[in-house]
Parts: sequence; structure tokens; C-alpha cells
Amino acid sequence: MVRDERDQEIEPGAAPRQRKIIHIDMDAFFASVEQRDNPELQGKPVAVGGSRERGVVAAASYEARKFGVRSAMPSLVAKRKCPELIFVKPRFDVYKSVSQQIREIFSQHTPIIEPLSLDEAYLDVTENLQGIGSATEIAEAIRARIRAATHLTASAGVSYNKFLAKLASDHRKPDGLFVITPKMGPGFVEDLPVGRFHGVGPATTAKMNRLGIHTGLDLRAQSLGFLREHFGKSGAYYYWISRGIDERPVRADRVRKSVGAENTFSTDLTSLDEVCKALVPIVDKVWRYFNGSQMRARTVTLKVKFADFQQITRSRTGHVAVSGHDEVLHIAVALLEGVFPVTKGVRLLGVTLSALGEEADDDRRQPSLLL
Repeated sequence: MVRDERDQEIEPGAAPRQRKIIHIDMDAFFASVEQRDNPELQGKPVAVGGSRERGVVAAASYEARKFGVRSAMPSLVAKRKCPELIFVKPRFDVYKSVSQQIREIFSQHTPIIEPLSLDEAYLDVTENLQGIGSATEIAEAIRARIRAATHLTASAGVSYNKFLAKLASDHRKPDGLFVITPKMGPGFVEDLPVGRFHGVGPATTAKMNRLGIHTGLDLRAQSLGFLREHFGKSGAYYYWISRGIDERPVRADRVRKSVGAENTFSTDLTSLDEVCKALVPIVDKVWRYFNGSQMRARTVTLKVKFADFQQITRSRTGHVAVSGHDEVLHIAVALLEGVFPVTKGVRLLGVTLSALGEEADDDRRQPSLLL
């Protein structure tokens, strides 16, 4: 059985009718917005975030990607790969505004929209608001509207499930559209490297390769029992997607799994006092995003990256939700104290709230019991 994002088991073949799913992915979104708004950046390698010496790349233009620059890459590495790289400070308020424009275009076709981030979403257009029978026609219309409204390009994938729609949108990037029909699905999957599969990260790819699993066809050759033995509950998911089967629904009410913020410092921090002080604005930012929603978190995670780029995380989970900003800060500081003393400077700090869910009012008033 396939598990959806809420860990509900779905029996393959249980869907009453074949769905029409579109995955829309904006092309180099942050960098493209910057190039749109600053003509001097057009056609040049651009990195959003970081700096010439510190930080990490949040997004890279296609011109930068030709040199091997990628998101999450340290700025120093990116600069070595592309000496002409132009660093631009991120403007998240602008990106959010453009994302809302795009979301409004989606909503003209279907209310069943599952956003994954500011720049990508799944749409179920099986029954759409304009009564258009072709999902491909809808995808083309959405791409045209996005271009007209924002002067940006989007890639689209059309298929009968989420897994294949995601693969399809990657297939003709940038500014492309690709359709994977039911007849094409199993064959399309079997030739792909497993590292191209959504949900199979670098660590899982390496593990599969060690087991002799390199392509979708290799994955399909494994029994369900073998995959469960080696990959736990994800084994069933891998078993079915290797056959082009994915019955997770597009969820308009998809719950965000975490909220986090981080900061890379202009100079490395070495003392506990200065690192604790640097932690305060990060927690402020996380709580500002988080507060006011109906969601509550039970897990606080601290991320520390050192001067040599070694990275560690420390977490604590309570039986009930954290009660406020001060409690999050208290937990984060306690986690930080457990890291010190350090023998190398701290380059980056991050704080994430996770194990999100709606809590009853009575639970919110209870103090957290930390494990």
C-alpha cells in the first residue's frame, strides 16, 4: 500500500477515476525575479543570497547553473566555480507577492491546489472550474497567464499522478511542458536514475546504488519485502513509484511540516555569550512567522555550522506544544549550551520548529515537558 503525506494507507487501484494532475514549477524563481526587476542582471550569472565570502546560495540563475552553481552551495565554492557570479540580497516580500499572483492564476482553474513552496505547486484539474477537458490545455493556459502577468516563465508537468507530474515538469526545463500519459508512465520511470525520483535524496540514492539499484527498472525488480527491509515504511512508496503508481491525492489543506530561519555571520563567532546574542533575532524571526497561526510545534531544532563547514543539529521534543517565544529561546539556548565549548568558530545558526499540528486550547496552556 502507498502512504500519503499524512501516513494514511491507500490501496493501489482504489481511485474511482483517473486523475489529471499538473505540477507547476517556476524557472529559477528568485533569480528570475531579480533579473526581471534589474535589467543589468539579465543574461548574467546571478546568485540570490550569500555574499562573495560568506553564506550560502539561496537560488541561482540558469546562467550561473551552467558553471555548476546550485542552491545551498557555500558562496566561496560558488565564486570559485563562477568568478563572474553576481550576488544579490534576497527580497522575500517581493517573491511572496509574485507567488500570490501566480496562486491567483491557479485558483481560476481549480480550488485543489497544493503549494510546495513559493515557486511550485500541484493542481488537480480532473474537474476544473472552466470545464476544460484537456489538462495539457489548462497547463498551457496557466503558463501563458503567468508569463503575461509576471513576465516570468514556468515549467509544467502533466500526468495522472503527482510523482509523474513532478518528473514531467523537470523534463523540459526551463520554460517547457511535458506530458506523461498512462501508457508512457511505467516505461518512462524504468530508464531514469533513481536519484531523479522525487523523494529519493542523495543518501537514499547512495544506499540504493550499494544494493545494485541504479534505475527505475532495477528498483522495479526488487520485491516489496526487500524494499521494506532496507528502507522501512518508505519501501512501499518506492515499490509503487517504480511502476508509475502514486495515489497520493493533491491536498488543498496540506499542512506545513516546519518553520525555520537561519543566519550566516559576517565573522565567525567563538564565545557562548556572543552566539547566544546572535540566536535572539533568529528566534524572533521564526516566532514572527509562526505566531498568529492555528498551528503549534513540539520540536525545537538548533542548527550550527562551523567555520570549516561542519554542520550539526540538536533537537528537543515536548509532550505538548511550546507555549511562546521565550520558551523557544530558552530551549534553543539550552541546546546551544550543550554544544559549547567549541574549538572552532560558528559560521551559521538556525532554529526550526517542527512536529506541527493543531492543538486544543487546554494543551496550549500547559508547560512543555522536554525529553
